[in-house]
Amino acid sequence: MTTIDAKNVLDETTVAVTGNEAVAEAMRQIDPDVVCAYPITPQTEVVQLYAQMVADGKVESEFVTVESEHSAMSAVIGSAAGGARTMTATSSQGFALMWEVLYVAASYRLPIVMTTVNRALSGPINIHCDHSDTMGGRDAGWIQLYGENHQEAYDNCLQAVRIAEHTDIYLPTMHMYDGYVISGAIGPLKMLPDDRVKSFIGPYRPVNPLLDTKHPVTVGPFDGLHGFYFEHKVAQNRAMDRALGVIQDVADEYAELSGRQYGLLDAYRLDDADVAIVVVGSTAGTTRDVVDKLRAKGVKAGMVRVRVFRPFPHEAYAAALQHVKVVGVLDRADSFGAQGGPVFLEIRGALYDCDPRPQVLPFIYGLGGRDIFPDNIEQAFAVLQKAARSKKRASIERRYLNLRED
Repeated sequence: MTTIDAKNVLDETTVAVTGNEAVAEAMRQIDPDVVCAYPITPQTEVVQLYAQMVADGKVESEFVTVESEHSAMSAVIGSAAGGARTMTATSSQGFALMWEVLYVAASYRLPIVMTTVNRALSGPINIHCDHSDTMGGRDAGWIQLYGENHQEAYDNCLQAVRIAEHTDIYLPTMHMYDGYVISGAIGPLKMLPDDRVKSFIGPYRPVNPLLDTKHPVTVGPFDGLHGFYFEHKVAQNRAMDRALGVIQDVADEYAELSGRQYGLLDAYRLDDADVAIVVVGSTAGTTRDVVDKLRAKGVKAGMVRVRVFRPFPHEAYAAALQHVKVVGVLDRADSFGAQGGPVFLEIRGALYDCDPRPQVLPFIYGLGGRDIFPDNIEQAFAVLQKAARSKKRASIERRYLNLRED
């Protein structure tokens, strides 16, 4: 995220809040027609705060309490299909319990917006941050936006509504931020005035709502052997292709409103970099500090932070990283049986056709909330520098950061 000058930016209110409070405030300003949710650590505070806003009459939303996350996603599917602007939130095992109906929401092309606070999947039982939950759902057909801090949690929530509801897209959108590191920690947030958010979000105009009895439609029919299942899947993927342009257009419009410019990815000191790290979420801040430290020592280091993961902007990554000698990808989730983590696989594929082709090396860190320290990231950069100096390409093997191996 970078800051730009914007003529239309009005006075913002700066507050100190948790990441969950930031998102609850964004939801208050959006005031969706329906919110269906179930509590789960570390997301609980989002819907708890919003439920209180409903009870206090600060919003007009219908808040539906359900008995599980599977029910929550089932309920928001019904709400969105009926023509209501609908939101929900979850984490980890709750996200996993939604699994069956995540695909249904995307297949029905319903513009649901979901906050997902990243937390490790069990087992063993763990309630701390990694990205295994949403990375596991990367092919469910949802647009995925990852935020780094409190501000981005808020900004991405607002933008997600516009992205999901765009008539060229009409796909559910989830936005993520790190559990505890962002969700429960207090940080600065610049809140836009309510009226400016209302203007940016605009009124909801549903397409083919189920409850429009004058224009009846069928939702969820059997689409078997001689139906159009194949064509429907292709239509979903083409909407994903179109989403990249829409995501950037919405970000550009939001920049005029807020003064904060977002892209499909966030590059840092990359223009002349020989080695670079790609990272997701809150660890980007620590990585920037390490890049600055290495630059002061004469090392041409750079960084790319992942913002949009689905659809994956492979052309943008190729353009940003094609000149880099060695790229290290820090995954906070693993892909069992593959050559590396989910982000590594995407980055390596994106750079495959570059000539010359950068080396891409996989690193795994932070599973189950394990701390990542600046010296761990320096160790990763040291591996990249060694590979950049070598005449032979480095072996493709996972390197684990801050792993106990005694």
